[in-house]
Amino acid sequence: MKSGERPKLVRGLRQESQRFRLLVIVVGFFLVSVTFVVISKPDAILFSLNGKLPVDQAPTSILIQQKVNSPPATTLRTSTDALPGGDPRVVDDEADPKPQGFKGEEEESRVLSEPDPTSGMTELTPNKDGSGRKSDGEKLGGGGDGEGKRMEERGHAADKHKVTLPTVSNYTIHDTEDTENAKRDDTSYDQQGSKPLCDFSNFRANVCEMRGDVRVHPNATLIMFMEPGHSQRDELWKIKPYPRKGDEFCLSHITELTVKSSKVAPECTKYHDMPAVIFSLTGYTGNLFHDFTDVMVPLFTTASEFNGEVQFLITDMALWWTIKYHTVLQKLSKYPVIDFSKDDQVHCFKHVIVGLHAYMEFTIDSSKAPHNYSMVDFNRFMRRAYSLGRDTVTVLGEYPKVKPRLLIIKRHRTRMFLNLDEIIAMAEELGFEVVIDEANVSSDISKFARLVNTVDVMMGVHGAGLTNCVFLPQNATLIQIVPWGGLEWVSRADFGNPAELMGLHYKQYSIGVDESSLTEQYPRDHEIFKNPIAFHKNGFDFIRQTFMDKQNVKLDCKRFRPILLEALDNLNP
Repeated sequence: MKSGERPKLVRGLRQESQRFRLLVIVVGFFLVSVTFVVISKPDAILFSLNGKLPVDQAPTSILIQQKVNSPPATTLRTSTDALPGGDPRVVDDEADPKPQGFKGEEEESRVLSEPDPTSGMTELTPNKDGSGRKSDGEKLGGGGDGEGKRMEERGHAADKHKVTLPTVSNYTIHDTEDTENAKRDDTSYDQQGSKPLCDFSNFRANVCEMRGDVRVHPNATLIMFMEPGHSQRDELWKIKPYPRKGDEFCLSHITELTVKSSKVAPECTKYHDMPAVIFSLTGYTGNLFHDFTDVMVPLFTTASEFNGEVQFLITDMALWWTIKYHTVLQKLSKYPVIDFSKDDQVHCFKHVIVGLHAYMEFTIDSSKAPHNYSMVDFNRFMRRAYSLGRDTVTVLGEYPKVKPRLLIIKRHRTRMFLNLDEIIAMAEELGFEVVIDEANVSSDISKFARLVNTVDVMMGVHGAGLTNCVFLPQNATLIQIVPWGGLEWVSRADFGNPAELMGLHYKQYSIGVDESSLTEQYPRDHEIFKNPIAFHKNGFDFIRQTFMDKQNVKLDCKRFRPILLEALDNLNP
């Protein structure tokens, strides 16, 4: 080897060594990068999004998917208390289902919460499993270059739904704050624990209750409970939020909602700090008794604990009904109701109840109700809602010149008193000041409530008008006249038991054959007088038509007199 070639060879070897070291560094960096990608799973972040998809980008399956392995949540139980062939509901044939003065669907308005123009841009922060979560509503300006190009291609209409996807830099910026936000989200999710989303064990009403991240999507009749990434929950339920479980005819008019757990859902367009209660107003509403037993009492039981800090979402809206009972609705919720069927938002709540807690007819089971609410509480609530002056009856003799007041509920078409003047004369002879009035769905409920609260005794034939006993003061007496036909048990269930649970005195008077107008339609030796219970096997429609719709009452005042005397005794200290 020549002396000049050796230095050249040494320099060449040094250069090759430097190239090799550079190659090792590059390969090492590549391996580190690959390891980071495999461990952090950014693809899961990019594609699962943990529930942060814009509404217009949500997969169709999210809105319409029916899980093959879903639980048999649609099974309906039939109440063991139902009359043969039908539901033992109180039929108010005096009622007009849509009162005069109220207008139709074309004038129904919805209450919509306007979305924040920037609410579509939410930051997703990583959690332990690498999925993204919203950082407590923080607003960001946009995503990476690739995401920006895709959003531009979708056009300006989709701009409000932009999602800032987490990148490597997102993992390092505000790391402490993001970790705290993720912890708060985990705490929110853990509120539900292992408790199922719905409880279908009650024979009268199905109820779903969710705590955590809950999305309400009215357009899709969908309520979604957002699961954390580590959750194994897999639930899907179908519910009609009206407390007449087992009554297929009634529920056929109720919108069915889907309640499900999911890791993916449409993005929120409206956030709410208060809980939500979702219920229906169709069914048998329009009948005074059903207004209370199906809606008022269950709604009080379900919503009272929130002290007005609750949002009502109503499916199958009846605007006239919300106007009629606006006083009660405003006492239970400080916020305008949302018409579920006409709302196009995606509402996000931390606590949602679908359906209403209901038990027996016109009754609260305090052993099962939230906070052990009772009918005494409901009676007090109704008096306060309408600012009624009397909490309890006036003791007899406390004011010598003041007579005890008796209200007789008058009916015009069915179950009428045929000898009303005779009844009034007898009551006045006993010392009562008698007041006559009629109550039906068209009545000014506020005005009628004030009248009822001024009396000490209220009486009437079995029917929806007796529902106004909710406005009576404590220790007042309710007298129910039971028509002929073996209706004692349903009369007591509908009004007797509720009255006593409200702290009222209750008297039940069953008329005899001679007091019934049925003697003008059937011979005295007819089976309808010998064994009326036997006709119950023909079903509720027959019972209603025969014993309610076609029967009036001629009260035997001599036989009835002791009932009024007992009512007077109840006013003694």
